[in-house]
Amino acid sequence: MESWAGHEVPRLPGRGEPLALYDSARQAVHPSEPADAGSMYVCGITPYDATHLGHAATMITFDLVQRMWRDAGRPVRYVQNVTDIDDPLLERAARDGEDWVVLAMRETALFREDMEALRIIPPAHYVGAVESIPDIADKVEVLLKDGAAYRLDDGTGDVYFDISATPRFGYESNLTREQMLEIFPERGGDPDRAGKRDPLDPLLWRGAREGEPSWPGGELGPGRPGWHIECAVIALNLLGDRIDVQGGGNDLLFPHHEASAAHAERLTGQAPFAEHYVHAGMIGLDGEKMSKSRGNLVFVSRLRADKVDPMAIRLALISGHYRSDRTWTDDLLTAAHERLDRWRRAAAAPAGPSGAELLAEVRARLADDLDTPGALAAADRWADATLAGTTGDPEAPALFAKTVDALLGIRL
Repeated sequence: MESWAGHEVPRLPGRGEPLALYDSARQAVHPSEPADAGSMYVCGITPYDATHLGHAATMITFDLVQRMWRDAGRPVRYVQNVTDIDDPLLERAARDGEDWVVLAMRETALFREDMEALRIIPPAHYVGAVESIPDIADKVEVLLKDGAAYRLDDGTGDVYFDISATPRFGYESNLTREQMLEIFPERGGDPDRAGKRDPLDPLLWRGAREGEPSWPGGELGPGRPGWHIECAVIALNLLGDRIDVQGGGNDLLFPHHEASAAHAERLTGQAPFAEHYVHAGMIGLDGEKMSKSRGNLVFVSRLRADKVDPMAIRLALISGHYRSDRTWTDDLLTAAHERLDRWRRAAAAPAGPSGAELLAEVRARLADDLDTPGALAAADRWADATLAGTTGDPEAPALFAKTVDALLGIRL
């Protein structure tokens, strides 16, 4: 599957600081110190709808990780998936009387356009679930033969992962069993499925059903993969047995990331699967959770169609810390437009305060668990001083523009 087009990222003088990130498993901020190239896997979209602001905020978060690693002189190996076959996609296609393949292709194309507009550095590998099915089926067979998976005996051909095969199950989310059981059905799980060994066992392979798409599964029989094993196999195939960052929204922490890490760890015999499990907060609308069920999603493509500057969207989304659940309002977008205008006027000034000091401060703030509010405040102080007439360094405005472009992704 093709990714979106990239853009030139300015090179900054010197070298950036090592990045420290909050790890959900250890529940603390720890240095992110890749031995060589930084490896990152970010869970992408299920393309049954357009890119909403929650998607955008998550993708911007891991774009900032990329930018910080690159600024520190580390190459990046970045993989993102597209879950282009899953129940929500099939349900939406059936509701609208549309071919699920056409729906997935259209929404994936729109997602690419939104990512380009928001200046997200593209992944090196952008991989669909459908193209990965042969590899996924092979790994499910391995888990079956290893005793870590089992078939239901109800004739469906469904295969489940036995969570007792990974005794540390739960270490990533730090949830109690009671909490897991409460969340599991809300996020695609089926704790009441008859024949399962444990209510929390996740689906690995769904046997073919009449009226549903299916693919050959070798010894598994025809069917399609479960969600969690999809990400585990794609990451292992392209990034190796251990990765530096597994990322996504905080709604993926359990069961998706917990289960996919468990699959990967059982397949490789190594744990943890990721050095950092990093999760972005949710975006709400006017004080309410933004969700498809509430019908209150705000789409990036709709904002772009209304001539909203994508850089203002990006600024608005990074005005709060990435780990915080936060609210989208008209006032937030207005403030972002005003900030963008100030920055652009300051970047066009003949001189300003030290650009090197600003660069150092922005680097330091972002190195501390992507403190974007602190980085924006530093840029605001520089811009305000420049617009107030502070002179000194004629090279500073150009360095200011390069700094916010390279590190924050804001093109002035």
